[in-house]
Amino acid sequence: MENNVFEQLAKRYDTEERMALAKVIVKEVRPELQNSKSKSLIDYGSGTGLVSLELSDLVDSILLVDSSEQMLEVAKVKILDKGITNAKVLYSDFTQETPELKADIVLMSLVLLHIPDTKRILQALFNILNNEGKLIIIDFDKNDKISHPKVHNGFSHEELKKGLSEAGFKSTEIKTFYHGNRIFMNQDASMFISSSIK
Repeated sequence: MENNVFEQLAKRYDTEERMALAKVIVKEVRPELQNSKSKSLIDYGSGTGLVSLELSDLVDSILLVDSSEQMLEVAKVKILDKGITNAKVLYSDFTQETPELKADIVLMSLVLLHIPDTKRILQALFNILNNEGKLIIIDFDKNDKISHPKVHNGFSHEELKKGLSEAGFKSTEIKTFYHGNRIFMNQDASMFISSSIK
């Protein structure tokens, strides 16, 4: 993962388009976090916290994990500005090495498409989750109009279900919940939410 691209993006990452998309994602994720007041959440690939900081009222604690220090610096400022007391940040890249962490819920929003070795990351996230823990993935449905050397062109539900099952997850539910104009590499695309139980 070319961190420097994201390092340079950090300061101007929160564009209106990204903020609008984050709102759509937050609305979809909130119901997934019902009855999670006592639970810990890791937002893997959190960026500036556009999604997870809007969910801090639903969980006991949030750890924003990202491989871009600059993104996390922006997130830290937001945490202070909003007076959020249950959120911390961690600079880490689980595709390189997974720290000793445990969580009840892991959220990965529009991150999987940037990770070449999906098998490895799903396994790492499975290992971090407590028993009966939940992995929530938001990403783009497979899109043949998109071709990029460093980005997956979305995921088919069957493929992802298979990968999650191979990683050890007991059950997975996936549904497409949003269609948007030019939201994926300037192409119209749809997003899915996947929820898996360990």
